[in-house]
Amino acid sequence: MRNSNRGAVDPFIVMDVMEAARAAEDAGRHIIHMEVGQPGTPAPVAAREALAKAMETDALGYTVALGLPALRQRIAQLYGEWYNVDLDPARVVVTPGSSGGFILAFTALFDAGERVALGAPGYPSYRQILKALDLVPVEVQTAAENRLQPVPSDLAGLDYQGLMVASPANPTGTMLDKDALGALIGACQERGAAFLSDEIYHGIEYERRAVTALEISDDVCVINSFSKYFSMTGWRVGWLVVPPAQVRQFERLAQNMFICAPHAAQVAALAAMDAGEELTGNMVVYAENRRLMLEGLPKAGFDRIAPPDGAFYVYADVSHISDDSRAFAAEILDKAGVAVTPGLDFDPVRGGGTLRFSYARSTADIVEGLERLAAFMVARG
Repeated sequence: MRNSNRGAVDPFIVMDVMEAARAAEDAGRHIIHMEVGQPGTPAPVAAREALAKAMETDALGYTVALGLPALRQRIAQLYGEWYNVDLDPARVVVTPGSSGGFILAFTALFDAGERVALGAPGYPSYRQILKALDLVPVEVQTAAENRLQPVPSDLAGLDYQGLMVASPANPTGTMLDKDALGALIGACQERGAAFLSDEIYHGIEYERRAVTALEISDDVCVINSFSKYFSMTGWRVGWLVVPPAQVRQFERLAQNMFICAPHAAQVAALAAMDAGEELTGNMVVYAENRRLMLEGLPKAGFDRIAPPDGAFYVYADVSHISDDSRAFAAEILDKAGVAVTPGLDFDPVRGGGTLRFSYARSTADIVEGLERLAAFMVARG
């Protein structure tokens, strides 16, 4: 059978690391997972209870393409609660995870051959989805002095029809303040380019709240998800907020591409949004894990890091230790029993000298993982 050129995308390296870690566990080893970008906690109790009840009383068939009206209303309410933004629920599009949101947004906003700028390091699936859709990812090498976030001067002279920005970012956890985000939105709008804001780590912040692009402009596309803050990675439900004039464009595509997001996941997501006490408890764990990582990683020898403002990652420059992050990560897994992600996933140009450490798991795992990393580095010399 023939293959399309669209399928010629790079593998998602962290998934390969996860498979190597699984194989080690099947062989009887105890692996500490610092590679995976997902919470160690399940969906909130209220979400699971709501779904159990719905399964007894509802056929859970198709919903309308834009999502359950009650869920869209509750998502709009969240913007008032978190950001003091008055959002019309009609602008909310419920999607099959943020990944479905990316596919829908890229398809709705860009024609084949158009160019979308991305900051590097960044989430690798942006560029792979763009390539698969016959779009051109234009990766911008961000600067350490800008905490590895893009700034308008990085875009000067570039030909692009869209810009994707993430704050808090994966893999760095760094955030853009309102002025910095506004400057990027302004630069896009001046040239008639689309601005896409990946906000899936909102809610997981430590010293200041993240800024939504909707605080600055209505002429943006916001992508969010229940995966991270709401601990619902495998449930595959996310959302977009789009400009009013483009809702029907997104709806037509959603009808044909997905029909709808999983009904069961939408029911659970609606209940999860009111599980504030449990979600706040998760944040207490992340904050303690972050404190341990920022203290323990430098002691272990990983001292070239940008302290994360949000999310649950630390991105470390290890170029003074290794220029082959994939081999280095494999060595750490083999000898220390700690799974970490090579920076090549996030930055093909400079990622050979970086690693990402996730601290989304239990605090006990973080403590043990740091002890193992320190012992590994001492033994390595």
